[in-house]
Amino acid sequence: MRQPRWHQEGEEPDYRFSLANERTFLAWIRTALALLAGAIAVIQFLPASALAGTRTVLAALLALAGSALPVAAYRRWARVQRAMRLGHGIPFTYLMAAVSTALAALGAGMIVLAFVA
Repeated sequence: MRQPRWHQEGEEPDYRFSLANERTFLAWIRTALALLAGAIAVIQFLPASALAGTRTVLAALLALAGSALPVAAYRRWARVQRAMRLGHGIPFTYLMAAVSTALAALGAGMIVLAFVA
């Protein structure tokens, strides 16, 4: 398998830091899987509510987030690996704020659904 270009830049970081970065990536992947499982649960177990299509919209949002998160997680992992190879600081990301905000909004939507249904 061909390695990305940045893998040839700089020098190999301490393997402990690379493994820590990989564990963080895997945590984001677990979060993505949980979002996808949540989408399935919403469609299968949430009763049809008075708000037509709400269940489908919530499930679609969860599925979209669960599908987009692995891509964002890989990009984040690669940026951190590259920064470590070049001796730079860890790059800033809005990923955590975006996921937190999206999950808070989806959670609020679920609460509304629980009271309406």
